[in-house]
Amino acid sequence: MYITISPQKTGGAFPKSSAGFVSYLEKENEGKSLENQEFFFNQEEDRVDPETVIQEIDGNTAKLKSSEPKFYSVTLNPSAYELKNVQSNEQLKAYTREVMKAYAQSFNRDIDGRPVNVNDLKYFAKLETQRTYKGTDWKIKENQPYATRILKLKNEMRRIRQGEQSGNLKSLQQQMDKLEREAPHQLNGQRITQGMPKEGNQAHIHIIISRKDASNRYSLSPGSKYKASQVVMNGKMVQRGFDRDHFFKQAEKVFDQKFGYRRNFVESYQARKMFLQQPKNYLQQLAKLPTPEKRIAFRMLRAAGLPNLPSIPTNKVQLALKTFKSLKRGVEIALKSGSIGI
Repeated sequence: MYITISPQKTGGAFPKSSAGFVSYLEKENEGKSLENQEFFFNQEEDRVDPETVIQEIDGNTAKLKSSEPKFYSVTLNPSAYELKNVQSNEQLKAYTREVMKAYAQSFNRDIDGRPVNVNDLKYFAKLETQRTYKGTDWKIKENQPYATRILKLKNEMRRIRQGEQSGNLKSLQQQMDKLEREAPHQLNGQRITQGMPKEGNQAHIHIIISRKDASNRYSLSPGSKYKASQVVMNGKMVQRGFDRDHFFKQAEKVFDQKFGYRRNFVESYQARKMFLQQPKNYLQQLAKLPTPEKRIAFRMLRAAGLPNLPSIPTNKVQLALKTFKSLKRGVEIALKSGSIGI
């Protein structure tokens, strides 16, 4: 599971309206009849139109400064392995509602003398089923040398046609066709390029959440630099902060329980955190996995873009001495691909 939490935007003043972001989330509805469109949903409602979302989010910004975000965006991106256990889009929406309970519980503050709960949130979620390849995707990066050479040949052919230089157009076209075929990553017989729709089940969730609680009185910022803690303000003890660790762990736990998913070591939030903080321990734990689990782990990392994958290490000594540097670099790329980790 790959989960992101991001503010409305970074730097400078924030737009007064959520209209631009809501419009972006409507992109998959373009050209579809009303009955085939995906509506926004929240904890109680299944069919919320974009105009209502904009009105609700924009009208819930009391006392926020222009330098503060009006809303936050959360994305829930199940991996291809996880999606195999999800039987329908409705199940993914039900999971989202459970995740939002965990999101509310991760705030370390009180509202009217009680902990924050999901009813205090003003949020709207949207299911999307398509993704396109971006320049940061590992398949695009590995195809890039071929793309560069193809572009060079195209420019050369253009100059020949314009009479700027001489050359054999047929020969250049043959070279270009050969490069198209030899590119390592293909989809339906074509070289994978930026903007091309990704194959397979690409279901994921976008969530827009108001910075203010549903009553428009309290600020609920998941971007707080403070972890769950207490501080004295104006002579009074005040709770503050958002516990991201708790949120990420609960989101993972809810998925596993709801869908009966057996999570491999490399998919877990705890493992990703270990890799970032203690990479040698991560790789040693990877080496200690039972052979069947280890094979699955490396298959997942390979699918996520682990380059130059060495043979599976047989023990932690071999791992630490012979493959640590190259494997660490490769695992880092795979984890950042969005297929594994939070």
